[in-house]
Formats: sequence, C-alpha cells, structure tokens
Amino acid sequence: RHRKGSMDLRSAGRVVAFLLAVASFGLAPAVHAADEAPDTLIKRLSDDVLGAVKNDKTVQSGDINRIIALVDSKIMPHVNFQRMTASAVGPAWRQATPEQKKLLQDEFKTLLVRTYAGALAQVNDQTISVKPLRADAADTELVVRTEIRGRGDPIQLEYRLEKTPGDGAGWKIYNLNVLGVWLMETYRSQFAQEINAKGLDGLIASLAARNKSNLAKKG
Repeated sequence: RHRKGSMDLRSAGRVVAFLLAVASFGLAPAVHAADEAPDTLIKRLSDDVLGAVKNDKTVQSGDINRIIALVDSKIMPHVNFQRMTASAVGPAWRQATPEQKKLLQDEFKTLLVRTYAGALAQVNDQTISVKPLRADAADTELVVRTEIRGRGDPIQLEYRLEKTPGDGAGWKIYNLNVLGVWLMETYRSQFAQEINAKGLDGLIASLAARNKSNLAKKG
C-alpha cells in the first residue's frame, strides 16, 4: 500500500500506462473536441476504454505495436505532449535543439507506453468516476479530479489540462497526479540526474537504451 506522496516511479508509471490506455481508446469522434468540456472529455475517454480494453485481447497480451498505434491516433490529439516532455526534462529543455526535442519526445513516449504495457492486462472490473469540476468559464488551465475503483483501495487521479486556441482548439492534458504525486515532476527529478551527469544527449541515450532493453525483455 502506498502512502500519499510516497509513490515510486515504477508504481506511478504503471498508472500512467493505464491512463494512456484510457485516453488512447477514445472511440467517439474528436470533431467536437473544441466544444467539449474538460470533465466531459475525461469522462468520455474513461468510459470508452473500460469496455474496449476488456474486449481487446491484443492489448491485454501487451501488444506494443497495437498500444502505440492507438496512443498515436487517439491520445495525442488530447495531449500537449511537448509541454509534458518539457516539464519532465526541466530547465534544460530551453537549451535543446529541435532535433533533441523531437528525440526526447519520441523516447519519452516510448518509455511510458512500452515499459508499463503489461499493466493493461490487469484491467478487469475497474470503474472511473469524475468528481464535480471546480472551474470558472474564463479558466484556461484547470484540474479534473477522478477516482478509479476496483480491487483494493480507490486510486485518486487528477488530470491537469489547458485550453488551446486555433486549429487544435480544445482541452489538452499536460500532467497527471497519482495519489498526490504530479508525475512530470517525478520524472524531472530522475532526468535531472542524467542531464547533470551527461547532458541532454546523455539523457536521450539513456532513454533509448532503456527502451531497447524493455523491447528485448518483451521479445
């Protein structure tokens, strides 16, 4: 049992994998995303996934290609992944070249999905409820609070979202809070050690090595 604020990175990552799956299986069209309220968005994606995961044997078996394809097609339209990666990398992001930024985003996404794909097999009788939204109509950033219920104690989850204008208008996720821990801050602490020791290229190389190792284990 985890105490509030004491979640380790591996445990947090398993929940990230579940959340990625929740968003990645959003089956309803995103054409009206600009008009969709943030709590409605989270509720729709959450409800859709519970039925989809339970009936998708390829996901339950940890099919990486299936999971990554679904994440690319379904979750990314609802996530500011550049902001998420920048938050995880920390101040060094501002000094990164465009090529380094692309590599960091690619490797970080692969890490989140591939390392914890096995957690999807554990999806069974969970239900997700969205708590009443505390927000003003003028808000451009807010938090949607949810709770996963199933076996064991309920898991408190919070999604931090921002409202984006333009062609990609709508609410986009850029951070997640699991049991009182904001996950991008958790990764930032770990990544800072790599950056301090070997720089941004060292972090990229380390992430790539971890992803290659995880792929080998799956094989």
